[in-house]
Amino acid sequence: MSYFEEEEYKKPFSLKVWARIVPFVKLYRKDFIRAMSFLILVSIIDVIYPLFQRYAINHYITTGSARGIESFAAAYGLMLLAQALAVIFFIRNAMRVELNVAKAIRRALFVHLQKLSFSYYNTTPVGYMMARVMSDTGRIGQMVSWGLIDMLWAVIYVFGVFIAMLLLNVKLALLVMSIIPVIALVTLYFQKKILNINRKIRKINSRMTGAFNEGITGARTSKTLVIEDKNLKEFSEITGRYYDYTLKATILNAVFIPIVLTFSTMAVCFVLVSGGNLTIKDPLFFGTFSAFITYAIGIFEPIQQIARVFADFVSTQANIERVTGLLDTEPQITDTPEVIEKYGDNFNPKRENWEHLMGDIEFKEVSFKYPDGDEYILENFNLKIPAGTTVAIVGETGAGKSTLVNLACRFFEPTQGQILIDGRDYRERSQLWLHNNIGYVLQSPHLFSGTIRENIKYGKFNATDEEIEAAIRVVAADGIISNMENGLDTNIGEGGDRLSTGEKQLISFARAIIANPRIFVLDEATSSIDTQTEQLIQEAIMHILKNRTSFLIAHRLSTIKKADLILVVKNGKIIEKGTHQELLRQKGYYHSLYLKQFEEETGAAVLNKN
Repeated sequence: MSYFEEEEYKKPFSLKVWARIVPFVKLYRKDFIRAMSFLILVSIIDVIYPLFQRYAINHYITTGSARGIESFAAAYGLMLLAQALAVIFFIRNAMRVELNVAKAIRRALFVHLQKLSFSYYNTTPVGYMMARVMSDTGRIGQMVSWGLIDMLWAVIYVFGVFIAMLLLNVKLALLVMSIIPVIALVTLYFQKKILNINRKIRKINSRMTGAFNEGITGARTSKTLVIEDKNLKEFSEITGRYYDYTLKATILNAVFIPIVLTFSTMAVCFVLVSGGNLTIKDPLFFGTFSAFITYAIGIFEPIQQIARVFADFVSTQANIERVTGLLDTEPQITDTPEVIEKYGDNFNPKRENWEHLMGDIEFKEVSFKYPDGDEYILENFNLKIPAGTTVAIVGETGAGKSTLVNLACRFFEPTQGQILIDGRDYRERSQLWLHNNIGYVLQSPHLFSGTIRENIKYGKFNATDEEIEAAIRVVAADGIISNMENGLDTNIGEGGDRLSTGEKQLISFARAIIANPRIFVLDEATSSIDTQTEQLIQEAIMHILKNRTSFLIAHRLSTIKKADLILVVKNGKIIEKGTHQELLRQKGYYHSLYLKQFEEETGAAVLNKN
């Protein structure tokens, strides 16, 4: 296995980073404000409790009288009820914030991923994207709701307690408050270390998710190659590193929080010593002393909470950086604002402004090199393809046959020069307009989980049953599908795993055909289909491709004899072009390829007969 090395994030703790998620929180600001409001009420009541205790001691215990205790009990009961209700409503709204913020970020990521160019998916592992969309967003949603709100409760409670203590006794209050600068210094020291180590943890988590994905999707290949032990060794190395860094983070937190605990306990000691002496001198101070002890002990938890949540905030910044890093990834191919204004975008198309596509394609002084490449694949390339022309592209594996098609379909754009569709630079119209007119059948097609019917309807969502049946008849798939247990309603499993490669290709063929595109691309689309079925499809193809511009990327040269134009590619360059007969007469590279393949197919046929 090989693993993608993602970007390093090295920013110190920054509110600017956290500000990036504010727009997502704003979407659910009513729930957030309600949760914070109820939490403030809970905090205020928590601060008031010791004052009730002080009142009870001074008016009932010290005096030995129960006069007015009924009213006191009623007020105390109402306060308990108010706090219970506030907690219920707080939890309800906080839960809504957590789920909705995570959902909003996931939706934004999913939408953004749909906008990214093909090249992004060529270089970025699935596990990397999955970790951001699922794991990172869940962590952010959790911190925005429970983490931020818990921090708010703790801060409000601490400030409320300090105000109450200052009103009761300034000297004792200042003794307790003296621990705050020390805790602040300790927090600043630990936060940088915690942030750095959690960034490493999140990075390794991406690799671990990617390894899981590869291990599951490639399980069959691993078994046939008998490389389970190698996969286990590599996966163990990743999980081992994850364990080591997680252990370091745990140790840092285990040291950080007890230090805060130690200084908080010192504050309680100060109160006990100083307050005890005051009580000896003035017995009437006993109620105030009791409230102070409660405050000093009670303040320990929220201060510890502030330290813990702050540590969590520091670590969660790495999640935000990873998510926003993905959201900041720019598509390499974009439509101009003018094009979007007229034609719409992928999610809001203005189909009423889309011109009919005829299919004339022209490469005009086109030079191209891949974004991560140094050498030009094409240089000053010119080619006119009239509408309705069938263009075959042949060459050995890895020769660069797909480059022309990727450019014509605008999966990539020329580094220099222009590509004209119906006489206009295709950058003057939307990508969706062009892609909506393209039918693409891959050598290894992707099918979605669901039924055969649902997969074919991805080509045309409003297709009728008659149109679906007509499409499967055209690709000679009707016999195969009718023999399946539930026909068109057969569940094909995840990615079509319940079907053979040939069956998946037939369904993807039907899916492309039902869309009735003006441009067809068949990327070695019959390579996994048996010879008899291929002959049936070839006859159908020639009928389907009539009056449509089409590109045939072929390995079997016998399948492209009737193409209007054949382009021969070698080492990323077009070295020959012409019809089948013209290229044979030239006795060049195509001629040698054809003879070699003819001999191989003839030999295979003889062996099959024997």
